[in-house]
Amino acid sequence: MAEEDYGCFVDWTQMGDLANSSGPSKLDVKDPVELKKLARQGHWAKNHKLRAQVYQQLIKAIPCRTVTPDAEVYRDLMGDSTGKKASSVIPLPDFVDGSAVPHYCLKADAVTTVHRVISCLAGQFPDISHCPALPAMTALLLHFSADEAQCFENISRLLACNEPGRRLVDQTFLAYESSCMTFGDLANKYCPAAHKLIVATAQDVVEVYSGWQRWVLGDLPFSHVARVLDVFLVEGYKVLYRVALALLKFYRKQKAGAGAGAQPSEGQKQDSAEVKAEIQAFVKAIGSSITPDKLLEKAFSIRLFSRKEITLLQLANEKSLQQKGITVKQKSLRRNVQLALNPDTFSSEVVSAKEMRDIWSWIPERFALCEPQLLFTTSTHGCSLNRFYAHVEGYEPTLLLIRTCEADVCGAFLSTDWEERKRGGNKLSFFGTGECFVFRLKPEMERYEWVVIRHPELASSIKAQSSEDPAEDEAPTDGQSSDDNSLPVERPAADPSNRLSPFLSARHFHLNSRNTSMFMAGNVDSIIVGGGEGNALYIDGELNHGRTARCTTFDNPPLCSTESFQVALLEVWGFQDAMASDR
Repeated sequence: MAEEDYGCFVDWTQMGDLANSSGPSKLDVKDPVELKKLARQGHWAKNHKLRAQVYQQLIKAIPCRTVTPDAEVYRDLMGDSTGKKASSVIPLPDFVDGSAVPHYCLKADAVTTVHRVISCLAGQFPDISHCPALPAMTALLLHFSADEAQCFENISRLLACNEPGRRLVDQTFLAYESSCMTFGDLANKYCPAAHKLIVATAQDVVEVYSGWQRWVLGDLPFSHVARVLDVFLVEGYKVLYRVALALLKFYRKQKAGAGAGAQPSEGQKQDSAEVKAEIQAFVKAIGSSITPDKLLEKAFSIRLFSRKEITLLQLANEKSLQQKGITVKQKSLRRNVQLALNPDTFSSEVVSAKEMRDIWSWIPERFALCEPQLLFTTSTHGCSLNRFYAHVEGYEPTLLLIRTCEADVCGAFLSTDWEERKRGGNKLSFFGTGECFVFRLKPEMERYEWVVIRHPELASSIKAQSSEDPAEDEAPTDGQSSDDNSLPVERPAADPSNRLSPFLSARHFHLNSRNTSMFMAGNVDSIIVGGGEGNALYIDGELNHGRTARCTTFDNPPLCSTESFQVALLEVWGFQDAMASDR
């Protein structure tokens, strides 16, 4: 049995193999790289006392505010509770948003202790307004605390962390909601098969993804979440994203194995709460099929961008919510997301409402509250590139839809205002960001994203372009790209929320392969989407004829059944703020 110093709140009969301490009994490693390696390997996972000591060491090393409440503050406020049983359960504060305390392997009366600790935290951290993860995090650390005052101090240090760029626990609705949006963005890009399943089965994808933190902190069995905590305390918040993405992948695999591969029709979709409950049930029972080591192996096999880049994406999502006036929880928020694309009012000559919804599921989460707004259509505005520019300039992002005379349907999500093309003068210069993608709907539905998302190593040698370098390179006007094409470079703004990583804006960087960052270009003679060894889409100045080919930026096949095609209809859609129109 593990030492009682750090096990007084633990019901050892529930701990299984973890009740029998084995393996190393001390850790003298200080090097962060070595510590990271040992955490992932589970070096201290089989010795409860060592694990508790490592947790104390890691948490004490967290940079915190000058005045951070410690164990003595707790004892002064709550008294010395050692050996005492609480007479009643203190209600949890509203900011946990209904999250219950997971029992894990705690003694029955230890749940009351968690309530006491959280109640004291609420008094010491009055700025906390939304923190659903707090009950689970407190319950976890109580397993490895000598007394409740020590647990209080450990949680206080997690909440008071002030290291720049380091995020440990969401404490506001804005931070929490933007994390849900960011998870949706990551699922969309790194778990396409699982994301496609959720889109096909749930009425509201955003609502399903809103439970991502609870999958990890609340639903995972203790043996699994303790291994996640090992790595979380070393590497931080990004680990939670990784594990949740791995859970989503395993869930999809289980559904496929159960014969649930066929996609339901629009009218057969499940209620989002049912899908959330299915995922929760799967995560709670995961111990029967997937070991903690296998879960972490899957999580760290996902080749995510760096912590800095994900932080910048989260900042962009926070900024989007602030601009929409969403900083506190609103009961109507999910409903508005679900109705952003109303099939009763949506009308397009290129795609159906269902097809547009499928496309909507691919766009970045910060545009999920926007409604499609028709900006340009050749059936009304004619086949003129000048009129195309006149109607679409000033809008960002936009969605390009094309139906050919052969009944193929394809298009592109374009992240940047077409007015950017003017910065190149008369040159056909590429611009845009890594959120651009191209797609086809007919003959079959498929999306092709920036190749760096699937192959992050292509961005490994990013270097800022010097002021002496030319800002732009010309793109050939015949629709064929050369290896010398590059992108305009802008200096990042001082405001961190305006600084964009390659994930959001490749034009701020030189990538090691220029052909992988050629997103969109336009002049008086043509528009181009995707460059490098060819163009994903090339449309002539009369918006009448086009070509499609493989390009290195999106690594796509031709988007139509024939590489040269005649345009039957071309539409451009913008994104109108649905929340603003409701206010």
